[in-house]
Amino acid sequence: MSNNHALLSPSAASRWLNCTPAPRLEAELPDSTSGYAAEGTLAHEVCELLARKKFTIMKPSAYNTALKKLKKNALWQDEMLTTATTYVDHLTERAMEFEHTPQIAFEVRVDLTDYAPEAFGRCDCIMIGGEELIVTDYKHGKGVPVSAEGNPQMLLYALGALKLYRPIYGDVIKRVTVYIDQPRLNSYDGHSVTVDELLAWGENTVKPKASLAFAGLGNFSPGDHCRFCRAKAQCRARASVHTALEDFKDALLPTPENVAQVAQDGIPTPPLLTDAEIGDLLTRGKSLVDWYNSLEEYALTSLLNGGTIPGYKVVEGTSKTTFAPDFDTAAAVLIAAGYKTATLYRSAPETLTALDKLVGGRSKLKELLGDHLYKPPGKPTLTPASDKRPAYSSAAADFGGEVS
Repeated sequence: MSNNHALLSPSAASRWLNCTPAPRLEAELPDSTSGYAAEGTLAHEVCELLARKKFTIMKPSAYNTALKKLKKNALWQDEMLTTATTYVDHLTERAMEFEHTPQIAFEVRVDLTDYAPEAFGRCDCIMIGGEELIVTDYKHGKGVPVSAEGNPQMLLYALGALKLYRPIYGDVIKRVTVYIDQPRLNSYDGHSVTVDELLAWGENTVKPKASLAFAGLGNFSPGDHCRFCRAKAQCRARASVHTALEDFKDALLPTPENVAQVAQDGIPTPPLLTDAEIGDLLTRGKSLVDWYNSLEEYALTSLLNGGTIPGYKVVEGTSKTTFAPDFDTAAAVLIAAGYKTATLYRSAPETLTALDKLVGGRSKLKELLGDHLYKPPGKPTLTPASDKRPAYSSAAADFGGEVS
């Protein structure tokens, strides 16, 4: 698997389609690869190995050798084998839905230069059968479920796959379906579009935006897509949006201007915010908190690297006293002083997370324990109306839920 990325990569499409100057700006900033990204890369390699074992001819010795090599990675977790198995199970289900055995390919590099300069992508799995082309993407993260509907990364992968295989299949392919599999979140989302709809999106939406983005032109446009932008802390446009919150107070608090307006209209400014105003402030405030956190993260990193942030410094935070070199060594001293071993050690059950790792994942744990696992209803949580989860029902909560 290659870790090289195009300037206009599909994974960053939500940014450069909404904020066209972002890619060139990000290119000027250092790229820090997180441990999560490296862990995800390893998990993808496990998925690819198990998928090839299932759908291609692979000698057991070759599979075992490859798996043994992957397990030597310091980031290896037994759970990766479990999630990869779930991923392959879903690929198998999709393959079985075709009338005849579909063509299947893994880790396919696709060319996107018809739509975005120098762009390419890598599809985890492509299936073609009958009139349908399916692109499946595995995501190892445990953050939030990612929707496949209108997902620009997946649609770009689909455009690349269509370009690669259309010379072979011609106009036989009429429909494209994209799937996003997130086994660790028990999320498996899919969405279908016609080939004509996909091509029209590529021509009318991607091409003009990609042309601006590649040239570094257009207007900065902050939004939810800023989340993974390397410039999110230093971006002036994003700062302008959030400092503009100060202007919003004029619509809420008495000022000479709105007091005069009240005197003229005879309608007093209500002392309590309306529900509509509360909803608006919740939306603005969430974005403001995210922005402030990114500022803190940038400032801390800059100061630790020798930079200067006027008005701020880094100090040593609060820490807890611990045992040196370890508790057992310290306990031996207490035992020698006459204290009983039983008073120094306690027996406590392991956490579910620890047991997951012990047996190789939650699915395996559910298989072993069955009804001995119970998941109570989650507490009511406020989310945007766009969240795909059903609205909370106190009556439904009384019946509990399934283990996940």
